[in-house]
Amino acid sequence: MLINHDFTRRVTVAKDDYHWVHSPQGGVDRVMLDRIGGEQARATSIVRYLPQTSFPQHVHPGGEEILVLDGQFSEGERDYPAGWYLRNPPGSSHQPHSVTGTLLFVKLGQMSGNERSPLRIDTRDAANWQKEDGIAICPLFESAQESVCLMRLTFGSLLIAPPLAGGAELLLMQGGLIEGNSVHAEGSWIRIPAGQRLVFMAEKHNTLLYLKKVYPGEMLEPEP
Repeated sequence: MLINHDFTRRVTVAKDDYHWVHSPQGGVDRVMLDRIGGEQARATSIVRYLPQTSFPQHVHPGGEEILVLDGQFSEGERDYPAGWYLRNPPGSSHQPHSVTGTLLFVKLGQMSGNERSPLRIDTRDAANWQKEDGIAICPLFESAQESVCLMRLTFGSLLIAPPLAGGAELLLMQGGLIEGNSVHAEGSWIRIPAGQRLVFMAEKHNTLLYLKKVYPGEMLEPEP
């Protein structure tokens, strides 16, 4: 399966354009934002668990990155409410479930084989945030392959970056972003190819977004 697989092209998916499809696991639906492969894939998705839904224990050969957007996500006996960021390294396994139901942003098969340790960050904790040039930033992960963070902008704040060596990806979690004559609403996912710039302005106060910058050489292959 190939969905938005040409990484030389810019892609924008608005919340109004979400196309929900059932996964093989009952009670779990997803919006496929990009995908290379079948059920074992290099993929980026919005994933929705209905209440009282669980997955059997399984392994992710290429790792899994999860941002909890709403509800409560659980792994085994540990619970992660909205705002938690998780990275499960290549070869790790887990048994995910949700008692209350949850909405997740999930990236599969996109981690370097050098990642060895799981990562858990509570982005609701003020101690995890810092101010840079008037913008609040919560660093999530940094490596030779990628830089991941959350950013919180006030109305009129500018998010500008020079041409990107490996491209970038945005998920607008709250608020709005103005880009030229366009306004991106909450829920929008934007993938920006290498060589293009970031030029956005916050359209609302308390605009919150996930930002990943990738560097040349990032793994794009699907999981085996």
